[in-house]
Amino acid sequence: MLLGWLAAWTPCAAVADDAYFNVRDARTQLKDGVYLLDANVVYRFSEAAMEALQNGIPLVLEIQIKVGRQRAWLWTDTIAALNQRHRLQFHALSDRYVVHNLNTDQRQSFATLDDALYALGAIRGFPMLDQRLLVAGADYQVGVRAALVVEELPTPMRLWAYASEQWHLDSAWYTWRLQP
Repeated sequence: MLLGWLAAWTPCAAVADDAYFNVRDARTQLKDGVYLLDANVVYRFSEAAMEALQNGIPLVLEIQIKVGRQRAWLWTDTIAALNQRHRLQFHALSDRYVVHNLNTDQRQSFATLDDALYALGAIRGFPMLDQRLLVAGADYQVGVRAALVVEELPTPMRLWAYASEQWHLDSAWYTWRLQP
């Protein structure tokens, strides 16, 4: 009986292992006194998230950015913390994927999910930080990560999503040193 139970749950575990978010690379460049972020993020949804998306449930994806000053004896001093949110939704009537930037209210439409996910993952020239907030000679670290925002799911799905590993989709922090 135990072997039957394990066999029944093994496919679910395999599906959850195939789902991941990954910040492949990120960098900043200083232009006109503002640090601009370029990053590449890979989104691979779980079976449960894909099923919800195909059935018209919007998924909210968030890019979290933190800039901190390293200090020798104390914890890191957070200089800036930003969140960039996008809503991804499939519209069955038009057979299109719509990406809605919730920070700027801009919308884009894509014929395939791969095109929509590529656009979401290609972050270019995002104004991240004003150079005047940094002190010359200090040591700064930038961190970027991507996450699925479970709190934005419809209320009936939220409890199930909290309990299911298939909805815990977030990347590790990708960090690098910022040169002021």
